[in-house]
Amino acid sequence: QITSLVRRAALTQNDNHFNYEKAHNFKVHTFRGPHWCEYCANFMWGLIAQGVRCSDCGLNVHKQCSKYVPNDCQPDLKRIKRVYCCDLTTLVKAHNTQRPMVVDSCIREIEARGLKSEGLYRVSGFTEHIEDVKMAFDRDGDKADISASIYPDINIIAGALKLYFRDLPIPVITYDTYPKFIEAAKISNPDERLEAIHEVLMLLPAAHYETLRYLMIHLKKVTLHEKENFMNAENLGIVFGPTLMRPPEDSTLATLNDMRYQKLIVQILIENEDVLF
Repeated sequence: QITSLVRRAALTQNDNHFNYEKAHNFKVHTFRGPHWCEYCANFMWGLIAQGVRCSDCGLNVHKQCSKYVPNDCQPDLKRIKRVYCCDLTTLVKAHNTQRPMVVDSCIREIEARGLKSEGLYRVSGFTEHIEDVKMAFDRDGDKADISASIYPDINIIAGALKLYFRDLPIPVITYDTYPKFIEAAKISNPDERLEAIHEVLMLLPAAHYETLRYLMIHLKKVTLHEKENFMNAENLGIVFGPTLMRPPEDSTLATLNDMRYQKLIVQILIENEDVLF
């Protein structure tokens, strides 16, 4: 609980500029004309592939120097071509937001008009309309219009939010932490299990942690309207388990074996969001 409070205080302090750490995305680059390394300030020799460039922020360095560059990438919005399928930390740093604006926009809309909608998150919206919402976010960012006048069916907005999470190159519950979450879910003692889950949550990158925290607060609100929407924490766990966490190796067997634990993890996160985050 104390760790959680410290973490939250740190996140609150960073409200104005979200100091999430992000590694550079270096790719080998051929520079035209003379070029100097922005890390050691020495000349880059050669005619082709003289060094590497970060495709998120444009930093140019020697290949050797790239090993020593700190994780201080500040993505340039001009280089981020889309919202969906973009690394979560890259997106929030480029937009200087605490969470991906897709998450904020969709949740705001759902809480305004959809909490009592029967089968919320379980009932599918039209795929082509969900694709329209995705294109609107990719094109217009936080200016995308997802209001009731354009998308009266709230399941389309719920579908667009789930699609955002499914399209992430690194899931909200990262590949690194996935096995640790599954191990924690297998603990039979409820108190020990909760403690173990809390410890793994602390290993998530800050932007992933904050996004997950915000989503769980929202899903808890969804469960408070269970009488109308018929969606309890277990039902939401079935929907969001595979959406928020995927095994590191793409094996169908691992996915099938882990499905009950994926569901359980999300169910526990929703039921205990006030304690865990």
